[in-house]
Amino acid sequence: KNVQEELRHKVNISPLSKQPRYIAAADAAFIDDKIIAAVCVYKYQGLEYLEHEIVVRKITFPYIPGYLTFREGPAIVEAIKKLKTIPDVIIFDGQGIAHPKGLGIASHIGVLLDMPTIGCAKSRLTGTFKEPGQRKGQWSRLMRNGKTIGAVLRTRDNVRPVFVSAGHKIDLKTSVDIIVHCTGDYRIPLPQRCADMIAKSVKKDLGKRV
Repeated sequence: KNVQEELRHKVNISPLSKQPRYIAAADAAFIDDKIIAAVCVYKYQGLEYLEHEIVVRKITFPYIPGYLTFREGPAIVEAIKKLKTIPDVIIFDGQGIAHPKGLGIASHIGVLLDMPTIGCAKSRLTGTFKEPGQRKGQWSRLMRNGKTIGAVLRTRDNVRPVFVSAGHKIDLKTSVDIIVHCTGDYRIPLPQRCADMIAKSVKKDLGKRV
């Protein structure tokens, strides 16, 4: 809690200075006492796949709601540091500032690495909202204590929205624009879908060896 409180004050919500060239996404899966972290990198223009990295390590922190980064973060940071291509923005399967402490995994790791980050979660952790329109790109504000903490974004027509929030060194509008740009035929942005599939594939392979 003290670490979150300290890092929360270092979060910087501001527009990107230029359009990203490379976009990455990170996700994790679990099997037995191990965590599998995967990070995928794409070119922003054309969404061309470039590379991915995987880290498998022992879990060292229990599952406690609100403290996801302490469980997943070390493996994800290790995978990011292995990348040959330095991404301009990293998307996380989790929250940015749309977090009870204002420091979800995207904000937490963004501050630690001093990199622009976005939280793109499949479900809400905190806040209230009105349902957005049904067309791709339509969104409504995720509110908490009278402040906008994120966006409830429709990434495909007539599908469940995702919950987007700025992580670090980026603002909400840019975060929404990037997520919309990165979603094609699926609900989840392409780099995030890649990281999810790779982590699950490694989990399946590890399961076969047991």
